[in-house]
Amino acid sequence: MNGIHDLGGMTCFGPVEAEPDEPVFHSDWERRVFAINVAAGAAVGPLDYRRHGIERMPPDIYVRSSYYEKWLARMELLVAETGMLDHPPKQPAQSPDEFESIVYAGRPANRDDARAAPHFAVGDRVRALNLNPTGHTRLPRYVRGRVGQIHRLHGTHVFPDTNAHGQGESPQPLYNVRFAATELWGPAASARDSLYIDLWEDYLEPCESR
Repeated sequence: MNGIHDLGGMTCFGPVEAEPDEPVFHSDWERRVFAINVAAGAAVGPLDYRRHGIERMPPDIYVRSSYYEKWLARMELLVAETGMLDHPPKQPAQSPDEFESIVYAGRPANRDDARAAPHFAVGDRVRALNLNPTGHTRLPRYVRGRVGQIHRLHGTHVFPDTNAHGQGESPQPLYNVRFAATELWGPAASARDSLYIDLWEDYLEPCESR
């Protein structure tokens, strides 16, 4: 969906302020929100559904919220939406022994089945499709319709656009695509700069060589 969360490449928001020696958590409530999200995450749905929860925050609240405030708002929405308060799971989403593994390694999204044979190879020129999906997507607005080059193949991974909406994992090849800065932002951008972004196969189409 085209929401306020898709800020990549937008102007007028100022630079990202890096905090020297930034702590993992600024307050104890952030630590608790992180723990709640990890512990209950699998119970409310897959990662892509949870990401879509943040995307549906009202724009004015989104831009005023800190990182973990967004996590808290997401969990409040999804717990209500899934009816978890009325029908709590009988078993925890994972055991305490699994918790540490999830924190450090996450939940892998790579798959060995489905569309494993890639349509593109390293070096191929591709164009990102110019789409305006109404649901969740990992295709940023600023690369839609732009031409890039396949830099690397990551294997077969869960497709976010279907997985977020209960339509199945639809695993497919995931590529790392190089875009020249001038292709994305015009001749005023540095000709020496490039952006590398991971894109699923259904986001791409072949592009004839110039």
